[in-house]
Amino acid sequence: MKAVVFDMDGVLFDTEKLCRTSWTALAKEQGIEDMEEVFMQCVGRNANDTKELVLNHYGQEFPYDTFRQRSSEWFWEQIEQNGVPVKPGVRELLSYLKEAGYHIGLASSSRRESVISHLSGAGISGFFSVIVTGDMVEHSKPLPDIYLLACEKMQVAPEEAYAIEDSPNGIRAAYAAGMKPVMVPDLIAPDEEMRSLSFGVFDNLLEVRDFLRGQ
Repeated sequence: MKAVVFDMDGVLFDTEKLCRTSWTALAKEQGIEDMEEVFMQCVGRNANDTKELVLNHYGQEFPYDTFRQRSSEWFWEQIEQNGVPVKPGVRELLSYLKEAGYHIGLASSSRRESVISHLSGAGISGFFSVIVTGDMVEHSKPLPDIYLLACEKMQVAPEEAYAIEDSPNGIRAAYAAGMKPVMVPDLIAPDEEMRSLSFGVFDNLLEVRDFLRGQ
């Protein structure tokens, strides 16, 4: 194996919980029902696919752009006040991969502006040779496009790369790309499908590091 490609939200940073809180709090304020259920279906998807899913659920008249703008303002206020919440084991795993000679990439469904801001804020952007974001592909996870593009840019065959993911949509995308998906669950616990598609399921990134050491 030559490369490891990371998802970002829910894997490197504990940002999915913040995003869920912003969506559900705003929905409660506006009397919008089922928002947590809808949000969970959006985990791992890019902006285009998320908007389509929400509008399909609530109808085309739903003020999606306004809703996302307000929830985003709340989210960034929290980041500004408290910093980017880094997941345990991030620096330890990245340092090990660099020392071991792996190519390290990132394939996040988030917009590039957010991705660069989070990586820079946490001081880990220098670990990644390739960064692919949701606005670089028309459709993101669970389709494999974003992972295929990351492998192409790293000049690594998908079957020679691990993908570190937290969400079902991400695991499906990595598996469809021909990679070896490794799941570190965040908001969504692995079910039978996820265990069957994953090369391994671990509680945290330190366990992933120990696993890769043994490969």
